Amino acid sequence: MNADASTAKAWLRALERTAPIAAHPHRVLPTVIQELADGFGEAPALLSDRESFSYRELAERANRYARWALDRGLGKGDVVGLFMPNRPAYMAIWLGITQVGGVVALLNTQLVGPSLAHCVELVAPKHIIAAAELVEVLTDAVGPTAGTTIWVHGPSRDGLPRVDREIERYEGDALSPAERRPLTIEDRALYIYTSGTTGLPKAARVSHARLMQWSHWFSGLMDTRPTDRMYNCLPMYHSVGGVLATGAVLVGGGAVVLCERFSARRFWTDVIRWDCTLVQYIGELCRYLLHTAPAPEETAHRIRLACGNGLGPDIWGAFQSRGGARAARQRPRADPQRAGVLSSLWPQRGRRGDREDRDGCRERERALRRLHQCRRHRAEDPPQRVRAG
Repeated sequence: MNADASTAKAWLRALERTAPIAAHPHRVLPTVIQELADGFGEAPALLSDRESFSYRELAERANRYARWALDRGLGKGDVVGLFMPNRPAYMAIWLGITQVGGVVALLNTQLVGPSLAHCVELVAPKHIIAAAELVEVLTDAVGPTAGTTIWVHGPSRDGLPRVDREIERYEGDALSPAERRPLTIEDRALYIYTSGTTGLPKAARVSHARLMQWSHWFSGLMDTRPTDRMYNCLPMYHSVGGVLATGAVLVGGGAVVLCERFSARRFWTDVIRWDCTLVQYIGELCRYLLHTAPAPEETAHRIRLACGNGLGPDIWGAFQSRGGARAARQRPRADPQRAGVLSSLWPQRGRRGDREDRDGCRERERALRRLHQCRRHRAEDPPQRVRAG
């Protein structure tokens, strides 16, 4: 299959997987995870050196956090801050809290002092869940905050309540209809912060529709399947590491390996150790890998695809020629001059709120019909290049 046909097929899969979202507005990502748990059970979902969850365990842990939130009286739209490095519990926490209408603010673990305090003040959380190793950083930044309870995850000497012990009081089975809150894809789910390179970070609102779109769109682009394992060393407080790399593989039935931080020295060793088939990259990750000394592990892996953006052709070419990604493909990057409809459908953070999410779903449905028409014409007419749109 040539490159154009392969790219068109990837776009078509992405459109097919996102088109039904608007027709089922009450089906949100936590609902999907519960469905997957019913289907995949003990199959691995989130893996790490610290802990690992099967699909069943992920859903059960999320349900416990949902009941914890209900017991705390968390109302729809109330905010919980999450200040924790990459680990399976991270995703279980926000899946559970958002399942009952809470909004989780993914706090950047690299921030300290006034910048961290600013991010907390922006969203006025009722609660903050912090990893034990980050509690001191958090309390030094925010001090005693009126109306906010700080919970620690893991053993700590700070005298704060331990949320990981507290949730063990609750059942992990699926929430009953009486426990559920009326949620739709238009409701807010997360706050994800900007980098703050042009000033203090801003809190971008992320709806349940965005979580569904990002997860299913990239699942289609990468054609994720139960045999896949994604290596994810990107921070989970960002959309790529926290939603795209995780959600896209989970909705396809695969597993995600979570590394707490990127290490160029350990990258290929970890990929081989966990038998990964997918890699998510961003920015200069591949450049950093090129700066390491050549090693046999660069050609001993099973990576079939690398997904990401932010690479120039010089870096991508060098990365492939080095042998590190001879089986990998870069994610297609839409060119507005050649594929305007596709570039307009890319799941982007917009500025118009939830209406943009609804419009995006409808536009995907229209584009899906157009691409199906293109595919039929290809079967009936002599071979020719077909432009989407």
